[in-house]
Amino acid sequence: MQISSLKNNDGPLLALSKVTTQVIFIICMAICLLPEVSPAMALLLGLIIAQFTGHPYVHLNNKATRWLLQISVVGLGFGMNLNSAVQAGERGILFTIASISGTLLLGYLTGRWFKIEKRTSFLISSGTAICGGSAIAAVAPVIKADEKQISIALGCVFILNSIALFIFPVIGHYLNLSQTQFGLWCAIAIHDTSSVVGAASKYGTQALDVATTVKLARALWIIPVAVGSAFIFKNQSKKIAIPYFIGLFLLAMAANTYLPALNHIGKEIATVARSGLTLTLFLIGAGLSRKLLQSVGFKPMLQAVLLWAAISCTALYGVIHLA
Repeated sequence: MQISSLKNNDGPLLALSKVTTQVIFIICMAICLLPEVSPAMALLLGLIIAQFTGHPYVHLNNKATRWLLQISVVGLGFGMNLNSAVQAGERGILFTIASISGTLLLGYLTGRWFKIEKRTSFLISSGTAICGGSAIAAVAPVIKADEKQISIALGCVFILNSIALFIFPVIGHYLNLSQTQFGLWCAIAIHDTSSVVGAASKYGTQALDVATTVKLARALWIIPVAVGSAFIFKNQSKKIAIPYFIGLFLLAMAANTYLPALNHIGKEIATVARSGLTLTLFLIGAGLSRKLLQSVGFKPMLQAVLLWAAISCTALYGVIHLA
């Protein structure tokens, strides 16, 4: 194995052969499937890989991450009760409406204030308001965003999403939040579904059920936001990415609730699904290359931080005093 000196460009810090990089990557993926590896540890391992050895399959990463996330979320449904999930969704609906509309409005104002390119600002706002990378991927073709605008928005959202996975459980325990309070909070304030599930699963089973249901209900807002953005940006295209997998998630919960014979195997499927989500976070971390991190820029990152701080603090106040 040949290792050159550390690089100064935007590539990985270590120059390894292609085969060596692939072997290291596959070993790390296998490690993430061990039950001892938490979602946060998997994300951190992915970040380390991205910075030091690089992602040998980066061209496949977005598609693999999206499919693995969706399959894993459906699998989680086999370990959840539909009636409890509906109650959790009803509890979070007002928070969802208020936080999405408020974040989009604040995003518009801060984007104009900082004089950020309009499409970039809207992608950051949409990703913060709804469900991170999924919202950005759905809205981008509707507003005809280019690759640079998408990369900047994804970089902002994924960086903050990664930080949230580590700090939210710590804050939740420090404030002695209940399982329901924490589930609501992280579903509203953490960007991506993968990190929502990762943080909530670390906090407790009930928090996981609440967070997953509220987050997926929130993800359905991709549709009206995408339709609205088509009018705002004067795009007549009807191409909107609809999150159909949420319907399969609901069917999985219904099967687990009303077909008792599936309960045992349902728990096994849910366990495998949690491992899939841990692996998803590793892939997300591995996709955060130095080039992507350096492309973000100060003003877009500042806007993303302000939006995230606003939605996090407001949601935290709401779940403590209003829920």
